[in-house]
Amino acid sequence: MNEPLPQPHWLTHAAPKVAPAVATSTVLILGRSWNANGAEHSVGNAALMVVLAAGAATAGAFAATGRGGGDGVLAGTAFATSGALALAGVSGYADGWSLPLLLWAVATVVAYGIAARYWRTERRDRTAHERHTTVRREEHAHVERVEALRAGAQVEAARAGAAYAEQLATALMTRATLPGYDPQAITRAGLPELPAHTEHQ
Repeated sequence: MNEPLPQPHWLTHAAPKVAPAVATSTVLILGRSWNANGAEHSVGNAALMVVLAAGAATAGAFAATGRGGGDGVLAGTAFATSGALALAGVSGYADGWSLPLLLWAVATVVAYGIAARYWRTERRDRTAHERHTTVRREEHAHVERVEALRAGAQVEAARAGAAYAEQLATALMTRATLPGYDPQAITRAGLPELPAHTEHQ
């Protein structure tokens, strides 16, 4: 018997949907915290973040155009890191909330755009897997039904043979009990024995 699979918790479905917003919000909060601790108008800190963001973007470009079509996961990770560093740098350097919030909104939209593409691919793969699993399950069920019918036919044939043998034995025993029955009469009459195998013309 196949037991029903437990339904996943609603947090399992909700977590991937809020992950992009949580990630960009975390970067924004850390950038503003950095701003409050002395990063505001710090040219050195801004230059460092620009260099790091540019380095991550360059690594993403190399990963995307690499040999064999590139590594999509590595390229996506590098570009996401570059965007996070840029957002953190602007949030730390700017003296107000307008520009950081604008970049946070843009980064969140881009993150959801990238995630939506991944979600569509995952959903398509999951649907194809479920369809393949259903087809295989139906094939196995069909084979099991055929085998069950075959086994049932064999059992019925065995029962029919046993019933025939029992009826034959009963008939022989009944004939042996009839008055005047002499089992040696056939032998004394010298009747020929039936051949073991008869050939059909």
